[in-house]
Formats: sequence, C-alpha cells, structure tokens
Amino acid sequence: MHWRVNKGKNDESRAVRHRKRRQSHGGVDPSEHIEDERDFTGGAIFSLPKTVGSTGDKAIDAKIRDLVSEWDCGDENPLIEEMIITALRIGKDRIGEADLKLFNRALKEMRAGSRVFAPYAAERKISIFGSARTHPDQPEYQSAQHFAKRMSEEGFMTITGAGDGIMGAAQLGAGRENGFGLNIRLPFEQSANETINGDHKLVTYNYFFTRKLAFVKEADAVALFPGGFGTMDEGFEVLTLIQTGKASVFPIVMVDAPGGSYWKTFTQFLKEHLLRLGLVSPEDFNLFKVTDDIDEAVEEILHFYSNFHSYRFVRDIMVIRMHHGISDEDVATLNREWKDLLVDGKFDCCEMHPEEANETHLLGMPRLSFKVKRGQAGRIRQLIDFINNAGPGDPSCPLRTPASATKEGWVAE
Repeated sequence: MHWRVNKGKNDESRAVRHRKRRQSHGGVDPSEHIEDERDFTGGAIFSLPKTVGSTGDKAIDAKIRDLVSEWDCGDENPLIEEMIITALRIGKDRIGEADLKLFNRALKEMRAGSRVFAPYAAERKISIFGSARTHPDQPEYQSAQHFAKRMSEEGFMTITGAGDGIMGAAQLGAGRENGFGLNIRLPFEQSANETINGDHKLVTYNYFFTRKLAFVKEADAVALFPGGFGTMDEGFEVLTLIQTGKASVFPIVMVDAPGGSYWKTFTQFLKEHLLRLGLVSPEDFNLFKVTDDIDEAVEEILHFYSNFHSYRFVRDIMVIRMHHGISDEDVATLNREWKDLLVDGKFDCCEMHPEEANETHLLGMPRLSFKVKRGQAGRIRQLIDFINNAGPGDPSCPLRTPASATKEGWVAE
C-alpha cells in the first residue's frame, strides 16, 4: 500500500500562503507573525515561562523594558528583555573574550537559521545526511538523488549540509526550490554544492552545534546514507535526542545502496555490543529502519504521517494530534495492550487543551491523551504505528474530555 502525507485543506492553504510569501520576500516577512511555530521537543519549549529576571538595578531594568517596548517585539517582549539581561550579566561576569565571541556568534547563527526557515514552517522537511566524498558514479549517490526526488514529489523539502557527495546528490534530486543548505565553514573539503550555492535558503555556520540544532529542530524526518565520522555523529545525535525525550519521535531511515551492507553492519554492531551489554533497549531499535529499497524508505516516512500529525506534552499528559480519530474499539485495544506506557489512568480521546492555544492551526484535530511514562521513545514509535494502522471507525474518536484542563491544572470529572 502506498501512503501519502495527509495534509488536509487547512494545511494546504497555509503551505500555499507560505510559498507565495517566501517567493515575494526571499526570507522572513517581518510584518507577519509566523503562525505555525515549531517545538521540536514536543511542547517542552512552549511550556517554559516568559518570565523576566533582573539586573539587580531597577533603573537599568526600566531602561531595558522601555528599549524593548520602543523596538516593538510584540508578544515576545519579555523574552527579549530576559536575553538582554542575560547579556548584561555575562558582561558583569568578566568572562574571557573567546567565550564572548563564541556566545555572540552562536546567537547570530541561530538567528540566521531561524530567519531562513520561518517562512517554510508549514512545510514538511527531511534532513538527509551522508558522505561528502561520494562520487556521482557511485550507487549511494544515485540512491540519495532518487530518494530526495521522491520525497520532493511527496511534498517534503530537503535539508542537507550543502556540500558535495551525498549532500549534493540529495540537493540535486530535491531541486533548488525545495532544498535548504546548512553549510559549515571548514579549512578543507566543504563548499556549497552548485545546486544550492547562492540561494537564499543557504546558511553558513561556523559551529557544528548550532548547525546540528537546525538539522534536528527543523526536520520532520531524517535519512542517513553511508558516510564517515560526521554522518555517524549526526545519526547518533538524532537517536540520542529522541531516545532521551529531548526531541520528538520522528521517522529515521538508514538507506544502503541496493545490495549494500553499510547500515546492516552498523545495526549488527549495535545488537552484538550495545544491546548484548544492556547499554540500549530492544525497543530502541524501533526508532530507525534499515533498508536498501528507496520505495520502502519513502513509504516508512509517509506512513508515519498518514494519520499521526504531532504530539505535545501538557505537563505529564501526552496529547497526540491526528488527521482522523480512531474508533472506540481501537482505544479499548490501547487500554488493554499498551498499559506499560501509562503512569496511571487510561488512553482517551479529548479536546484541545488550553495550553495548546498557540497552535491554532491544529484546533480541529482529533486528539488522544494519556499520562505517559517518560523514557519510552521506542514504544511511543510503536504506538504511532498502531494509530496509523487504525481505521477511522464509527464513531471516529469522539471529542470528549476525560478531565477538565485549566491553566491552573487538571481537575478530574
């Protein structure tokens, strides 16, 4: 069966609007608020309070408040005030010039990346990793090019490291219009490939850590092709962030050339050493899929979003948003066979929670909520697969609320 990303009418209209705006501006339109804000942590960032600290000097605090108000940062004024206060505190700490330059440049790089990605928030994106040394006549190069082309046809934009090799192949397959390049400044080897060079969606980083943040923060999926230390680093970074709950679960495919054994050997190492020694759990292997078939790799990603849309934590409640609801029978199955994911209570359908109010584009989506045990990323991935395989049913996950949510807390009915 061939699965497609289920966008729905509202998602499609937003995507069209964003495309028109990005074609007009080639970047962020400062006059328009980006409504499709992304929180790659599943709500952990959104839940942080907008509190303002103090320099310890009330007069200075007032000057900062007046300055930010005059600059007009809108609803984000408190966060901008807090960042200025932090900068002034750093100055008081008398730390060295090297650290100050690092902090300053890292912040500038994160700003540059955010400005480039902001107009495309409504678009699904995939980060593709692999060696810069792979040549166009190698099967891995051809697989990466074909894969990126297929993902572009299915509505995904491609994010690469902007170099040659696998990165250049993916950029070529996706096309200039559908690609982002996150280049890294190195004394050797790396320069922007000809497909993305000169495009407004090319960002050059000095630090790997700010670049890797963008790769994960902006992606809805990751594909890994054979590569060296950098590819291994990026793969383990993504797996670690998802396994520890620092990033939301999303599909990861490790793609070999037809008949290749690169990722098969990698998986064998994980099983014979890490798993055998109890350093990872069997469920962790649900977080990624190894294949040498491009169609299978594409289907793995499309299936993931066929019904599942996203999830968000509201304190200890996990809220899964879906394109269509699931039947009472499927909810009953969850409560029988997935109890290991529950702290207490049960799985149930619910309405949008007040804490989700800043995600207005998700207002009408059916939701499934439950008190989740943390540290179960592999099982969460299996749960998402179950939701995607479940039919709409009749009734289709009716919108009922097992508890009343308020900004002050949960009140059981």
